[in-house]
Amino acid sequence: MTSLTASHAADLVAALLFILSLAGLSQHRTSRAGVVYGIAGMALALVATVVVAARSITAGAVTLIVVAMALGAVLGLWRARRVEMTQMPELIAVLHSFVGLAAVLVGWNSYLEVEAHGTEQTLIGADLLRIHHAEVVIGVFIGAVTFTGSVVAFLKLSARIKSRPLMLPGKNALNIGALVAFVALTVWFTVSPNLALMIAVTVLALALGWHLVASIGGGDMPVVVSMLNSYSGWAAAAAGFLLDNNLLIVTGALVGSSGAYLSYIMCKAMNRSFLSVIAGGFGIEAPSGGGEEQGEHREVRAAEVAGMLARARSVIITPGYGMAVAQAQHPVAELTRRLRERGVEVRFGVHPVAGRLPGHMNVLLAEAKVPYDIVLDMDEINDDFADTSVVLVIGANDTVNPAATEDPASPIAGMPVLRVWEAEQVVVFKRSMASGYAGVQNPLFFRENSGMLFGDAKRSVEEILHALGTDGHHRPAPATRQATSAGR
Repeated sequence: MTSLTASHAADLVAALLFILSLAGLSQHRTSRAGVVYGIAGMALALVATVVVAARSITAGAVTLIVVAMALGAVLGLWRARRVEMTQMPELIAVLHSFVGLAAVLVGWNSYLEVEAHGTEQTLIGADLLRIHHAEVVIGVFIGAVTFTGSVVAFLKLSARIKSRPLMLPGKNALNIGALVAFVALTVWFTVSPNLALMIAVTVLALALGWHLVASIGGGDMPVVVSMLNSYSGWAAAAAGFLLDNNLLIVTGALVGSSGAYLSYIMCKAMNRSFLSVIAGGFGIEAPSGGGEEQGEHREVRAAEVAGMLARARSVIITPGYGMAVAQAQHPVAELTRRLRERGVEVRFGVHPVAGRLPGHMNVLLAEAKVPYDIVLDMDEINDDFADTSVVLVIGANDTVNPAATEDPASPIAGMPVLRVWEAEQVVVFKRSMASGYAGVQNPLFFRENSGMLFGDAKRSVEEILHALGTDGHHRPAPATRQATSAGR
């Protein structure tokens, strides 16, 4: 078997491993195997690529490739060991930006190597030149949009810039105009490639990527991260065409299509238009005063909550990003175990966009060894809140906001939410009365059946565990306090 044939066989096996990886990641029980398949496929793909490249480049170039791989591996392992679960969304956004930047560099290199040196005829063939020109422009455009869009997503997720959407006058017209300009520049470049057009396309795409994501509000960032994942896949596929790498084309198509489908599912869950996501126009700025308090709230203590739970027949826990920030998943898992041992029915209700990354809460709960069968999606559990004794809202905000169903003027109007307010009693774990990531105040906090348990979520759950004790008894709850918006 020749080295080239062996390389094709390796590409096929790697592609199959990537498909198995996606299949495995679709379920909790097989997710670990899915990760292993993905790692094995990528390792095989890297080895096969280096072996093929070694046949046509110098030993010095191979050495540089190996050094780059080793450096990337060291940096990757270092970041993987240091990153917190709360930082995973912004880390993934940064990784997406690397893919986009790589696609831009590949496109520019292809232009400089082929068109700029006048060797098109010998390297490609006259009849394929225009196709190659189009590939260059499209690859650079997708990569540049992915790059700046991912950078803006990272900045928003890490709170380095405000999460509110950028509202430029005629923003939709700007986006459409940029796309029309891209089509015109692509046609022009295909007919007459030159450096000025390459620069124009690159700058246009960088600006469009920035504007698309900057125009989207923070509450919708989980969908944005998923969509950028799709963009990074198509950018990789475009790079694969330019490099004549079939495996890169297949891998990019898998990532692009799966990311797009996940975004579509999430848009349905949020009652958003898939096309408006692509256009970057579905983030809506909260009205003035949307983050202000709207009445009086009732504050509760951990011992009082322990008493509620001890008397409850059924409990639903709805986690959010605040649980991840506090790293409260392990105490929450212990609370779940204690209550179930006492015969209390405990389940989890997870919104499709809970946290700032698709599946964020599911991963945290799996890490804490919460049984899979009691972790339910929004559609599976929403009808059960009315028959529930106590709901614990741990760090969630926008995903449990009744304004989405009751206030047509709300920026999140129409977004499906967990109807926690239908339960007998609701306890909201929060550090303060601040509004959620979308900048919209939550009327749930001021309902008669809602109590606010202020403080760090991990410490609050630990205090509840202490109050519950090990014998089923709990400490008497102190009198609750009333707090008004003027006092906080």
